[in-house]
Amino acid sequence: MPREISDACVSCGTCEPNCPVGAISRGSEHFDIAADECIDCGACQSACPVGAIIGDDDDD
Repeated sequence: MPREISDACVSCGTCEPNCPVGAISRGSEHFDIAADECIDCGACQSACPVGAIIGDDDDD
């Protein structure tokens, strides 16, 4: 299951360059992850300073 960026995103852009497949881009409200491109590696999640990126292994 691909990672998702929640509404907690502050649009800092830290996640975007950490994605090895370029699946992250700026959306209208905050950054978004293209589900069909995400390889679920977690690189973006560990880089996010506000914990806005969630994955299948999270309890949120």
